[in-house]
Amino acid sequence: MNIRKNTKRKTIVVKLGTSVLTSGTAKLDRAHMVEIVRQCAVLHKQGHNIVVVTSGAIAAGKEHLNMPDIAPTIANKQMLAAVGQGKLVRVWETLFKIYGLYVGQMLLTRADLDDKVRFLNARDTLNTLLHHRIIPLINENDAVATSEIKVGDNDNLSALVGLLADADLLLLLTDQAGLFTEDPRNNPDAKLIPEIAEITDEIHALAGGSVGGLGTGGMATKIESATVAHRAGIEVVIASGHKKNVILEAVDNKPVGTRFVSKNSRLEARKNWIFAGSRIAGKIIVDQGAEQALITSGSSLLAKGIITTEETFLRGYVVLICNQAGNEIARGVVRYKSIDIEKIKGQHSDQIETILGFEHGTVVIHRDDLVLL
Repeated sequence: MNIRKNTKRKTIVVKLGTSVLTSGTAKLDRAHMVEIVRQCAVLHKQGHNIVVVTSGAIAAGKEHLNMPDIAPTIANKQMLAAVGQGKLVRVWETLFKIYGLYVGQMLLTRADLDDKVRFLNARDTLNTLLHHRIIPLINENDAVATSEIKVGDNDNLSALVGLLADADLLLLLTDQAGLFTEDPRNNPDAKLIPEIAEITDEIHALAGGSVGGLGTGGMATKIESATVAHRAGIEVVIASGHKKNVILEAVDNKPVGTRFVSKNSRLEARKNWIFAGSRIAGKIIVDQGAEQALITSGSSLLAKGIITTEETFLRGYVVLICNQAGNEIARGVVRYKSIDIEKIKGQHSDQIETILGFEHGTVVIHRDDLVLL
């Protein structure tokens, strides 16, 4: 089968459920996993960024310890995840190495994504991996996560990873061909829904629960995940992980599975959140040169153009940007806390690490995290 090269560089999050990785058995299906890796390698070679959200740690732990019938208590699941996570990553590492690709592991909890500073730190790590053409392998940190800090399932985690990565496409691979008009396991006449433009209550009502013995997510959690990503301007495809060339076809906009078409641009969705959905934590006063650069050139805010800050705020918070007359000209998400901005204000970007001993990038507010008023 010939897959035409997609010329637009995209960031693609591929979420793989346990049922896909095990092919419905009690063990990892390495033959199928290498086929998934092959498709990811094709896209990577075309220049796309690939992020893999991988389930399967508990299944890998059961396989390694030969404990197929262990009681499903929280302690046992955490034990299996602790054993299996390393095994799972080593399998992925070995398979991606066949194609000369490197992987990097990130284990996340809800606490990492709810806290503004930790969210930005995770985003920086993810973006750095992608910048160096390394495949991020992401899973929930089941070995330490409690109910209070769990995302709960990798479907919803993958949507949050899509936000972290500023993804173009979230591909949810499962044991179902997509979303149907009815449960196809009960009604053979159920029809696949090829495209959804708006996720309504009726769409949520079509989703059922999980029937797998190793996974935690069913179609309901996939619709929840699609809703989060859809609102953020990310396209979503739910499709069978065992369909031939499913990843390549989904990226190439072929009719595969159920596609949730996003109407809003990712940048527009993010800036709407900055403008309307967040509390203002403080102010940054800028000089005339910075004001003109922001307004006329759409530039990022550099430390060089900052005169002072007002109020105390942390990295990741939304602040107002004001000119010397006190007029509000913009608002945005800061990459440095106010104490550090006071130290680097008026300085060139290449001096930030020398002054602070570290750096979170060369700009104080990136233009993609900034809204002009």
